[in-house]
Amino acid sequence: MATLPVPSAPGKPVNRVLPPQPLQAAIVIGAFTALLYLLEFVNMAFFRGRLSDYGIVSHEVSGLPGIIWAPLLHVSWQHLASNTLPVLLFGWLAMAIGVRRWVAVTATIWLISGLGVWLTEDTDVSTVGASGIAFGWLTFLLVRGVFNRSIKQLAVAAVLLFYWGSALWGLLPNVNPEISWQAHAFGALGGLLSAWLVAMANRPTRPAGSLAA
Repeated sequence: MATLPVPSAPGKPVNRVLPPQPLQAAIVIGAFTALLYLLEFVNMAFFRGRLSDYGIVSHEVSGLPGIIWAPLLHVSWQHLASNTLPVLLFGWLAMAIGVRRWVAVTATIWLISGLGVWLTEDTDVSTVGASGIAFGWLTFLLVRGVFNRSIKQLAVAAVLLFYWGSALWGLLPNVNPEISWQAHAFGALGGLLSAWLVAMANRPTRPAGSLAA
């Protein structure tokens, strides 16, 4: 007994490597990045950097709202600048799945990264920064080709790994005590989970009568 392969549903090309609407994707990720810079300006100009204290404070109920705010805040302009290119590039490439699904993927990474920090980070620090989200997008881009069995996506992953592979050291504990490896590691976990969920959603449903003897 054999099964007939069923093509993917229209509008869900699992092998896509670039956003279906590149300009729209650029506007979305550009607006998100502009928001980060606006908030950093407000933080430095009006609050003297104190907004960074409203990040994720582990094990404290009062620190839970930081899960929402932490990726939007940074401790300095240098901190924000170091995250800017990864946010722009990885965020834009991740929109190959479409903006709506990208929002769902980003929310998943955002939540898992934040909860991971809240559960495991030291209690005497406030964790802020968009690098957890960036690591999640990067992991999503690195593994989606495996789940989708896509040569094109694996090729893109190879290029990203070549240029940004050294960033993966940020997943290891105590490489830099001023950097939250937990945010990176749990962000990567969120990206891995998101890639699997998207791949499962893209798998076609076999219609009745598709079996052949």
